[in-house]
Amino acid sequence: MEEKQERVERATIILHSGEMDKLYSALIIGNGAVAMGMEAYIYFTFWGLERLKKGGLEGGKLSRMHLLGLGKWMIKRRMQQANVASLRKLLTDFKELGGHVMACDMTMEIMGIGREDLEQEFIDEYCAVGTYIQAARDSTVTLFI
Repeated sequence: MEEKQERVERATIILHSGEMDKLYSALIIGNGAVAMGMEAYIYFTFWGLERLKKGGLEGGKLSRMHLLGLGKWMIKRRMQQANVASLRKLLTDFKELGGHVMACDMTMEIMGIGREDLEQEFIDEYCAVGTYIQAARDSTVTLFI
């Protein structure tokens, strides 16, 4: 008699943007996925990877209404009032819940980023697009942010 294998649902997110609100979106969705029992992967590439640089997590402007930094300040203030976790806390929670962070090694080469430049405690794997494709291939949800 054949045993039916239970399929694990997976969410795979490409984080291409380094803008603060898009990073929040990727981490909130990623945390939601792992909290619901899914495997979750976030593939940091190009400007998204810039946010994994040491001291870079809270960097990045807003995608809209940046207003020379005033928009970001206002949004961060509103988020504090609403008790929204910081990006560092969201990324820490994502990792603690079992989420996987992949860093694009081609982007690292192109942009002159060394492993020593990144917050390595968050990164599970330095990899190329093939590793992302393998993770995404069997995903129930795939997103490009």
